Amino acid sequence: MDQITRIGVDTSKNVFQLHGVDEMEQPALCKKLHRRQVLSFFGRLTPTEIGMEACGAAHYWARALPDMGHEVVLLPPQYVKPYVMRGKNDAADAEAICEAMSRPKMRFVAIKSAEQQAAQMLLGVREALLRRRTQASNQIRGFAAEFGLVAAKGLCQIEALLTELADDTSLPSLAREMFVVLAGQYRHADAQIRELDNKLMALHRNNEQSRRLAEIPTIGPITAAALSVKVTDPKAFRSGRDFAAWIGLTPKDHSTAGKTKLGGITRAGDEMLRYLLVSGATSIINRATHNRGCPSAWLAALLKRKPRKLAAVALANKVARIAWKLMVSGERYNPPSGLTVAATA
Repeated sequence: MDQITRIGVDTSKNVFQLHGVDEMEQPALCKKLHRRQVLSFFGRLTPTEIGMEACGAAHYWARALPDMGHEVVLLPPQYVKPYVMRGKNDAADAEAICEAMSRPKMRFVAIKSAEQQAAQMLLGVREALLRRRTQASNQIRGFAAEFGLVAAKGLCQIEALLTELADDTSLPSLAREMFVVLAGQYRHADAQIRELDNKLMALHRNNEQSRRLAEIPTIGPITAAALSVKVTDPKAFRSGRDFAAWIGLTPKDHSTAGKTKLGGITRAGDEMLRYLLVSGATSIINRATHNRGCPSAWLAALLKRKPRKLAAVALANKVARIAWKLMVSGERYNPPSGLTVAATA
């Protein structure tokens, strides 16, 4: 066991597959462990480098194993896949992780603390509740339309529709009971979202980096808090373009034979951050097209030659790069050096 220099671990719910190599890069360990055996096994092992895929529960093990003297690295699963030999099983996956972690150009995932994971859990639960509220409101609208009752767009119209449904005595009693059930689901989700919004605002106000990011046009408190929580180590990115590519805001590259061919955005990385940045950029563009704001010269020229949706993605890319710069440098946003947006009239 003392000659092992590197171990790849393929994790799962209960069974863990290990693959280790010695100084000569020869296999020195091939072992299967049950979950309850993992800590005791690595506790007896000489401190070494351990690699895992950044998937479910990986951050927990990445926090637990260093207490025993081991160095733990997390690898993106998509970077491990090319090293899987023929066949797909736990042993092959562990061997691929062990091989991938030795590559000099390999990129690793920053390990999250328990507090950072709790903050990300807040964002995830809030997003799930938003989907539930939207689903409940759409069901209310759809079923109400079947009885001839419609409402204007917007969540603010749902309560008026529910009141109208409750007062309509022509509806069958069973339908009215079902509307009461849907109303309860909608109101419960809405109340929980408001509670989580308060927690998220408190998180934003207590985070100095989040407050600085909120000074950037198109970035509000929710986007700023999400960036602060989800980007564990901004210095892991070599440039703002790498950061934008991680979010999935850069075009796909299909260039070959000296011909440059770029497609749509990759949509890789964190979907929530991409959605928030594009939504903020769309809001700014809507204001500019309705003469309610003064966009920068760069954005104004872009809107003249490109569709609005494409311009929104380009603006989100630009904002992502600015946000990365502020997170890395610790500086505050300087409007003259970036995009400027006048206040709403």
